[in-house]
Amino acid sequence: MQIRYFESQDYQAVQAIYQEGIATDHATFQTAAKSWEEFDQDMHSHSRLVAVSQDVILGWAAISPISTRAVYSGIAEVSIYVAIQAHGKGIGKKLMMELIRESEKHNIWTLQSSIFPENIGSLKLHESTGFRIIGKREKIGKMNGLWRDTILMERRSHLVGV
Repeated sequence: MQIRYFESQDYQAVQAIYQEGIATDHATFQTAAKSWEEFDQDMHSHSRLVAVSQDVILGWAAISPISTRAVYSGIAEVSIYVAIQAHGKGIGKKLMMELIRESEKHNIWTLQSSIFPENIGSLKLHESTGFRIIGKREKIGKMNGLWRDTILMERRSHLVGV
């Protein structure tokens, strides 16, 4: 398996993996995968990665700015998804470690993630790669008519912004 930069032609596979995550009801508040145009606009143009094995995309990771204000330019939100058939193989950890390296190359000093408490796999992945829980956001948004909580996690760089 290799981790490489995400290319626009990868989006169909990325979108399918994203849709799998949406279907779990524990990955995102999104109810439908974004179009390529929305994805391209929302995510940083750098630090977009895919995990590939035998020409099959097994997972992806990207970051998005949390604000347009200059003071927050070094803070980004993580999106990371692994295809269901590839869960439990260490792909998420490899993607996250490379995402951390890439983000630091682009002057990102804080990565953050907002994770549903039921998404134990994601919480463990983030913790294993240096993220810490900084709080619980209670009833932060509604999903299918029900209020949902999220766990806010962050990772501060030891190289950038110190």
